[in-house]
Amino acid sequence: MNTDIQTDILLVEDDASLAEWILQYLRGHNYQMHHITRGDQVLVSVKQQPPALIILDVMLPYKNGFDLCRELRGFYTGPILMLTACGEEADEILGLELGANDYLTKPVRPRVLLARIKALLRRESAEPMDTHAPEGQLQFGQLKILRDAKSVFYGNEIIPVTANEFDVLWLLASHAGKVIRREELVTQLRGIEYDGFDRSIDIRISRLRKKLFDNTEQPYRIKTIWAKGYLFSPEAWE
Repeated sequence: MNTDIQTDILLVEDDASLAEWILQYLRGHNYQMHHITRGDQVLVSVKQQPPALIILDVMLPYKNGFDLCRELRGFYTGPILMLTACGEEADEILGLELGANDYLTKPVRPRVLLARIKALLRRESAEPMDTHAPEGQLQFGQLKILRDAKSVFYGNEIIPVTANEFDVLWLLASHAGKVIRREELVTQLRGIEYDGFDRSIDIRISRLRKKLFDNTEQPYRIKTIWAKGYLFSPEAWE
């Protein structure tokens, strides 16, 4: 995706020195930047002027980034890139569970930040994959998946899933009966190459299994194919 001066990014960061270089660096790459330092000002700002992407720090005054991410996902559908102060896996997992699309640990490296932003925006503007479901709906027995509404139903019950979880489910279900490699899932869903350590896809699938009443110890609906990837079983939803 070519950067454009009309591509608005909201930076939510209270560290003045860090915010200053991020703002200057991204403005130098033709992004239109907006900056907020307080967590309690974010929701109103995003509702009034939705940005193309949000860079969201975790540790903020008045309201933290985790709470903000959860509340933003009630109405904001654009990508959220979270910044964490340390490499604690629990923080990364929580951010992804709450709806963040990606995360970076501090200290933030400029080129990595720019690459992640480009990947998220490229994915956001990309054409949907060929899913063999022209009407945007997939159904397997009692399971129904609606692409445009990002909704999942099992029988008459709606299954609450995050945007990230829905994307994984849609991709697997649209290729039902076929093994999808972890590397391919990371590339398609996060826009970056698999580095051999990224566990974000595994986390999303683990949570999906619980929500979709799969056997978490011996999954039969979303199967793990050892040394290959994951397989959505089309016959397991009666």
